[in-house]
Amino acid sequence: MKNKQYKGIDLFCGIGGFRLAMEENGVKCVFSSDIDEFAQKTYEANFGEKPSGDITKIKAENIPSFDILTAGFPCQPFSYAGLCAGFEDQTRGTLFFDICRILSYHKPKMFFLENVKGLVSHKNGETLKVILANLKDLGYDVHWEVLSSLDYGLPQKRERWYCVGFDKVVDFKFPIKSKIRSVLRDIIDVSDHRESLKLSKFELDRINYHFIHCKEQERVQHDNSKYAPNTKKGKYGIFSYQKPDGSLRFHVGDEAKTQIQEAFYACLNTYAPTIIAGRTPKLWDIGRKLSVLESKRLQGFPDDFIMPVSDNQAYKQLGNSVSVPIIREILKNMIYYYNMK
Repeated sequence: MKNKQYKGIDLFCGIGGFRLAMEENGVKCVFSSDIDEFAQKTYEANFGEKPSGDITKIKAENIPSFDILTAGFPCQPFSYAGLCAGFEDQTRGTLFFDICRILSYHKPKMFFLENVKGLVSHKNGETLKVILANLKDLGYDVHWEVLSSLDYGLPQKRERWYCVGFDKVVDFKFPIKSKIRSVLRDIIDVSDHRESLKLSKFELDRINYHFIHCKEQERVQHDNSKYAPNTKKGKYGIFSYQKPDGSLRFHVGDEAKTQIQEAFYACLNTYAPTIIAGRTPKLWDIGRKLSVLESKRLQGFPDDFIMPVSDNQAYKQLGNSVSVPIIREILKNMIYYYNMK
């Protein structure tokens, strides 16, 4: 059975991770929006159109009709001040409110939301309760899970909250996790020795110090005289520990043996921690951070995806993006289960 072509909109679109997943599933994107001018530039370079700006200033009636709403929305704090408990009082002032007003006006068949894992526990779960209640009040059958990109073909432990909804009851199932794990070696160009990617001498020295002394002590203590004495690092020192998977962890050790992570280095035979806007994964065994090309691969973007911005902006944009493969598979399942009788 050949399905009709659905139309989608891409809110808080960033550089277009949802858009790529739409196109791979035969969904035509008819509207996109993002307030960041650098993200707009990257999006336009790849999709031939510049996203509209601030969604809070765009009227719902000015958005073309569509079937699927997608949004990796920022999680702004929800305010519970005041005595009113209505929908608008609980969500106005947050960007989630704008998603709801667009859903309310257009009443699309489906929606697909993504956010950080921390949304589930934010304000002891109250924020999530408000979100789910409002989506259900709009008439949607809602399903959500916290899933990791590591289980869907990428060597990155990126756990995110994924939420889908339908305008009818759907026996939806999230995609099955892969039994095959990818590692960083699968995406790394080991012949890339650019100076700009190399770890600093300070980092290389202390990594080397760890491996010199790790046979003497499992938890290697480093010289804390390099840090100001009134800081936690200066008071309690830095310790390093190699995890069973080969990754190397540096932490601050205090009197209670609390381990506050200070730095994390992956290696070729394991996976990366979550890539975020201010942190690009680093590997101790090759002594460098990931390149922009490798960061694209870490998020499941194609090698030929254009990044017409500085490397710093590119890293930030990729860190803020969604992981394309997991988005593609969830969207594929959404369409499949929606069309089942």
